Amino acid sequence: MFIREQLETEKAENAQAQMSDAALRKLALDFIIQSDKFNYAYQWTWLGLPILQLPQDIVLTQEIIWTKRPDVIIETGIAWGGSVLLYASLLHLMGKGKVVAVDLNLMDHVAAQILGYPFSDRIHLLKGSSTDPEIVAAIKSKIAPGQSVMLILDSNHTHDHVLRELELYAPMVTKGHFLIVADTIIEKLPTNAHRQRPWGPGNNPKTALTRYLEKSGRFVIDADVNAKPLMSFSPDAYCRCIKD
Repeated sequence: MFIREQLETEKAENAQAQMSDAALRKLALDFIIQSDKFNYAYQWTWLGLPILQLPQDIVLTQEIIWTKRPDVIIETGIAWGGSVLLYASLLHLMGKGKVVAVDLNLMDHVAAQILGYPFSDRIHLLKGSSTDPEIVAAIKSKIAPGQSVMLILDSNHTHDHVLRELELYAPMVTKGHFLIVADTIIEKLPTNAHRQRPWGPGNNPKTALTRYLEKSGRFVIDADVNAKPLMSFSPDAYCRCIKD
């Protein structure tokens, strides 16, 4: 009889095997590069609001939240709100926790849509720069002593901004929980011609995360988790906190 333990073992083995397949990894990267010309990640919603992520990253983040069950999820970058709804809806199903999210360009009608769901009591939205000391203090005030914290960075993707976010927020992540830095894939992509951005190869979340991990000592890139999605906007960016 095929049992769950056997399934999980095979899943882990296959995840590592697929990451060892250079040809398969190239196919995955080629898909991301080619599909991005058509804003492929913009196709998806969560509970009706755009989430702007690859399906693999959506499902993987869901797995982490459901397994780790953090008390507080901090997110920088809200966009259209689908990711906030993803996190809050999972916490609602768990019967615990809250999402604290910030965006410099949070629009009133987007905030109203996000807060129109029956689990809006688990959502705290802030408008402003994620690196503004007042915003940082406001987010810290939402974390009670002893609560577990998970962090997702998905705002301005320049090296300097992401590194500053890491310096400000990564210390809030609690042992055993995850730091996720979105869009580290930028380091592997050709310079974007169809959608101009101030970031690119050599100046992006991957370069910032690498710099931060070199000096932090509190996080490891979780090899098992990062092997699973194959196609991901956040390769090698699912990091587990290993120290208090």
